Amino acid sequence: MAQYTLNINGEQRTVDVDPDTPLLWVLRDDLKLVGTKYGCGVAQCGVCTVHVNGVAMRSCTFPVSGVGVAEVTTIEGLSKNGDHPVQKAWKQHDVPQCGYCQAGQIMTAAAFLKDNPNPSEKEIAAAMNGVICRCATYTQIKAAVKAAAKL
Repeated sequence: MAQYTLNINGEQRTVDVDPDTPLLWVLRDDLKLVGTKYGCGVAQCGVCTVHVNGVAMRSCTFPVSGVGVAEVTTIEGLSKNGDHPVQKAWKQHDVPQCGYCQAGQIMTAAAFLKDNPNPSEKEIAAAMNGVICRCATYTQIKAAVKAAAKL
């Protein structure tokens, strides 16, 4: 076990965990930030996506020891009132069905739009391709990302 002080959603949080513990489990089990979901456990589905220094990362395979002084943002920290442009567009386009993948979808879209504020449909499709939606709301997801880019 080792002690880590992490910058999570703008707050310093200290945990005592094994160095190889995936960030996902530190967030969910130790810090009780359960918005980030477990999907596949091998960084393939994107459900567990968080931002590490603004970059979308799969937290299920990212060890807590690799975080260092980086700023980690979870879905809970993306905006205080659910008013991030991507969250607004998600509601506008009625994207959520079961909701399971939504945090990963939103975090992926937010990081993508930060780096590419005026994407083409092809770029949106490529950026969002790695996040699997069990309900297949891909048409709404693409429309919401497009709308968020305009917000």
